[in-house]
Amino acid sequence: DVQLQASGGDLVQAGGSLRLSCAASRFSFDDYAIGWFRQAPGKEREGVSCISNSDDSTHYEDSVKGRFTISSDGAKNTVYLQMNSLKPEDTAVYYCAADSAPSSCPYLIGRYYGMDYWGKGTQVTVSS
Repeated sequence: DVQLQASGGDLVQAGGSLRLSCAASRFSFDDYAIGWFRQAPGKEREGVSCISNSDDSTHYEDSVKGRFTISSDGAKNTVYLQMNSLKPEDTAVYYCAADSAPSSCPYLIGRYYGMDYWGKGTQVTVSS
């Protein structure tokens, strides 16, 4: 079975940085769109960033543009989300997910999207 494992969440002060990792097993990122979603208490899960190695494209939700950077390491089969200048409103459980349609990225930004595979979440808490 495909497995995704997200890690790197932590408690950080506003203005700080974190790097989330999404490690995949039993499939190659090259053929998938990999998205990072977040879900704050009482809110719907939404896509904040996505990478598609098929066309080297990256996508970001407006509120994280310029602060978050998504990247992938094919050798490690891992996707990263570097989060800088964190704000209290970034507090959420962050999930990574994979979709077998590499062109899915634009459709998940800012909304929930039914990805093929989901990892367990990692908690990010930003204190003011």
